[in-house]
Amino acid sequence: MAGPHAPAGRVHKRNTISDQQKRRELALKRQTESRRDSQQHARRLAASALSLSSSSAEEPAEFNFRQEEKVHVLPEQPLDELTITAVNDHVDEDLPPQAKEEEEEEEAASTVPNWKRLDGAGFQEATKLKGARARQWFARQLMLPEWMLDIPPRLNREWYVLPRPAGKRCLVVSSNGTTVSRLRNGRILHYFPSALPNGARTKNVAGTGHTFCILDCIFHEADQSYYVIDMICWRGYSLYDCSAEFRFFWLNSKLAETGACDPPSTYHRYQFHVVPIYDCDRAGLQDAYNGPLPYIRDGLLFYNRHAHYELGLTPLCLVWKDENCSQYFLDTDSNGIVPTQQHVVLELQEDGTVGTIDDPPVILANMPRQFLQQNEKHLKPGSLLRFAVGDQGLRIIDGKPIVADVHFQGAATRGRAFADSCSKQFSRMTRKKIQLWRAEW
Repeated sequence: MAGPHAPAGRVHKRNTISDQQKRRELALKRQTESRRDSQQHARRLAASALSLSSSSAEEPAEFNFRQEEKVHVLPEQPLDELTITAVNDHVDEDLPPQAKEEEEEEEAASTVPNWKRLDGAGFQEATKLKGARARQWFARQLMLPEWMLDIPPRLNREWYVLPRPAGKRCLVVSSNGTTVSRLRNGRILHYFPSALPNGARTKNVAGTGHTFCILDCIFHEADQSYYVIDMICWRGYSLYDCSAEFRFFWLNSKLAETGACDPPSTYHRYQFHVVPIYDCDRAGLQDAYNGPLPYIRDGLLFYNRHAHYELGLTPLCLVWKDENCSQYFLDTDSNGIVPTQQHVVLELQEDGTVGTIDDPPVILANMPRQFLQQNEKHLKPGSLLRFAVGDQGLRIIDGKPIVADVHFQGAATRGRAFADSCSKQFSRMTRKKIQLWRAEW
């Protein structure tokens, strides 16, 4: 019976838990239930970074489809019934022959271990990989943030915020007297001497193959510097399974001791900087969002204090961008101009559907079977395809995509290593909510 102060018929409901919050809770639970041999992981990664060869070709892949394929996702239908309708029934002529390296890239995509197979035997296989396979392997060594869709509970107590530098995300490994940086797609950015542990061949620095360092960095073109956003391994000690709170403590206390933050010199070609790390209170958020910085800001990164360094996409690390804190919130062309349509990169699945990088992938549509058969030489499972987002965009009900108005454009450039995440596409739909929260700082 309803009490005297509770109107009859009123149902008291608990606050709903967002889909992203459920993923965060599940990720934290997995951390406590399973741990991997990360010390061996880091040692093999450092040994492999300098021994694996890399091709110098950097040109984007160009699939010259003669006619644009238009993807129509039928509205108001269950997702598993959505289909793609091509403007034309067939492509007039076969795709042109591709270079040998491009064929290697396609083959590598199906032979390189995925995110979950990188432990144990997967690393033994990786030490033997070369060229395209090496690049595919190193492309799977970074932690990737989800885009912020909601405000995590206890944000001010359990999260850090970092102003993200604009530039090239890369993995920096120092070992055997040299330092190498690899981009998100696994390609080598720089070979150089550094003041990092065992990062240069000098008389004053001694080290063995077990003395190595792995840093998660962003290379900032304007001042030719590496800005460190995370520490993965230090002097052979693995930090994969350490909390972000501990990793950030070591990053701030250990990096400067080596001289890596000193100006460039003969045995230290690039200067390293630690990105400012703030608590997510009012003052910290304001400083991260619009405080003065020595670099160009490209959004905010949020880290859960308890988060381990997990390979691949994780909800325990979030990215936030808007027009006030990032020049690159919307897609731009080579001239920096925002196109009339935004684009999304999806991965072709075994069954002919296309989906996001999420695990499991969020399926947005099906490719026409006849079209796949006509282009089976180039369109294989794992291929990254580029789509333009139409006026209807994406429609979400209970956290699940129902409508996806996407138009097939062709293959993604070879600079891309992964498909886009579902959270990236949904982030534009939740901007109003989070901006209201930001206005209350």
